[in-house]
Amino acid sequence: MIDPLTARIERPGPIASRSALAKLAAALLIALPLVLTIDVVSASVALVLEIPLLLLAGLRAKEFWTRTAVLWIAAPLSAVTIALYGATSGTVHFEWLVMRVSDGSLTLAAATAVRVLAIGLPAVVLFITVDPTDLADDLAQRVKLPARFVVGALAGMRMLGLLADDWRALSLARRARGVADEGRVRRAFGMAFALFVLAIRRGSSLATAMEARGFGGTGRRSWARESRWDRRDTALVVVAAVIPAVAITVAVLTGAWNFILGPTA
Repeated sequence: MIDPLTARIERPGPIASRSALAKLAAALLIALPLVLTIDVVSASVALVLEIPLLLLAGLRAKEFWTRTAVLWIAAPLSAVTIALYGATSGTVHFEWLVMRVSDGSLTLAAATAVRVLAIGLPAVVLFITVDPTDLADDLAQRVKLPARFVVGALAGMRMLGLLADDWRALSLARRARGVADEGRVRRAFGMAFALFVLAIRRGSSLATAMEARGFGGTGRRSWARESRWDRRDTALVVVAAVIPAVAITVAVLTGAWNFILGPTA
């Protein structure tokens, strides 16, 4: 459901209402430690522990599968590539030209596929529920990033959605004039140039409007919405830190740990 006052999508999940900064930190805390190793154990344990977070994010089934479809496609494709061209070790099961499938490449392929899902799913799901304005408020008020950079980036992100509308309007206008029936490649370049000109003009107007409202002032900036952080935000960050810690611990104890910068990677 969309809030008519803030144009924000209201989601029922408890994680959806958490601070944008907490969700950003959670995604990073889950991803960064898992990047250090390629093994099935740590990725599998992390993926299992992430299931409650995915269920509590407030996404409907259709939205979840639609938004994460790229990951479900990329994971098996990367596994196939690694299985055919990965490092060879153990028994060789198939060999043709430069392709060679062995025990080592199959193990690495499985680890890569699960690792893609373990890192990508929480990042995608958590970022879907992040409102850009909330994220900008958190970065400026809590992380203390420069307001000029944060608000400027937010304004640019808000303008990205207009590009699709401009492209559609340009296409309809050219079709109405009878110049869109042939020469698709040439037409695409012409529309891209026109879209570029429109983007520059809109950016100039936006910059003028922001300066007129005191955006470039040297005084202390006020904020329409105060950034909030409570115990539930802290709990989300702690849970996100525990997931890779447990996964890596299990991998080390079982001997599956494979540090990618080490000699066994």
